[in-house]
Amino acid sequence: MTVRNRPWVVTDVLRSTAASDDPARAAEAAPSHLITLSSLESDGRDEELRVVWELEQATDVHDQYELPSPHGGFDDPGRLDAFLDAVRWGAIASADKTALQAPFRSGVEIQDYQLDPVVRALSMPRTNLLIADDVGLGKTVEAGLVMQELMLRHRARSMLIVCPAGLTLQWRDEMRDKFGLDFRIVNTRMLRDLRRSAGLYANPWTHHPRLIVSIDWLKRERPLRMLRELLPPVPEYPRAFDLLVVDEVHTCAPSGTGKYAVDSQRTRAVKLLAPHCEHRLFLSATPHNGYLESFTALLELLDDHRFARGVKPSEEQLRRVMVRRMKSDLPPLWNGKPRFPRRVPHALEVDYSDAAREAYAKLAEYARSRRDGQG
Repeated sequence: MTVRNRPWVVTDVLRSTAASDDPARAAEAAPSHLITLSSLESDGRDEELRVVWELEQATDVHDQYELPSPHGGFDDPGRLDAFLDAVRWGAIASADKTALQAPFRSGVEIQDYQLDPVVRALSMPRTNLLIADDVGLGKTVEAGLVMQELMLRHRARSMLIVCPAGLTLQWRDEMRDKFGLDFRIVNTRMLRDLRRSAGLYANPWTHHPRLIVSIDWLKRERPLRMLRELLPPVPEYPRAFDLLVVDEVHTCAPSGTGKYAVDSQRTRAVKLLAPHCEHRLFLSATPHNGYLESFTALLELLDDHRFARGVKPSEEQLRRVMVRRMKSDLPPLWNGKPRFPRRVPHALEVDYSDAAREAYAKLAEYARSRRDGQG
């Protein structure tokens, strides 16, 4: 049937009658039906909807009591065999980790090295992966491939992307255009529109299975309070979210330049959310800021069973969870051409005016006086 302009299949029907003190009125009251629907859309697997049928508007029921009659005759055996081959190639088995489907269902030209994170993610019972590739190698594409593959294998349905505010639209557009995944951005405007349509107490974290939120909006008190209403006191199965993706995750690492690092508001927000997510995917081109305390705290957010804050991880532990490639590490293309143009630095002479030189000299003198304690 079609409900709210989307195709659904009925999975359960609960019949009830209006309660009344008068038995005669109770007998005459029209029954109501609470219907549970399951989505038939490819990007809405396992999404359910419960409606009161008598109150729902613009519904359409498609009745099919028997198999369609082959009015046009039967297909040629060769065509049927080709159809079965197509179904077999399009099917996916959770036990087979070598048969990837996401590269063939995405709308992007994929490089061979971008398949490594997908294979690594499938080899983990629980995907906890830090993609730390160099800038320009396509970390967003790699993350999209992992997300689509986990969804096709029914290992992840609800997904939450946390990223800087300036990247929310880019993430939404790329997931839609390149991978066919519909994400909705959670912000103040969406919250206002949602509560106008669904009620004052509607929770934005439960209205759609795939969400995008900026880290600076998430760390505020109001979004965190609504998130705490959804999260149980102790992480339990099933998790509140199947997959958590944090882009530019180094901005969420504890700040500090010494032996001790202090958790920022971003750190506390991700620390609250991470334990309630089954799979975690962190993205950053610069995950290590040079301080062990900050880096190990970031790894602890990714996998608190393997890493501990302040404890230096071994190379073997890092190789299990981190994918790190530089542009210089990648081999050339099949025809011998380099994948990226070689950078050749050149010195540029800048001719400063006398006034600029005088201002710089005064600034340098002031800095020296401050260092010497004379300012």
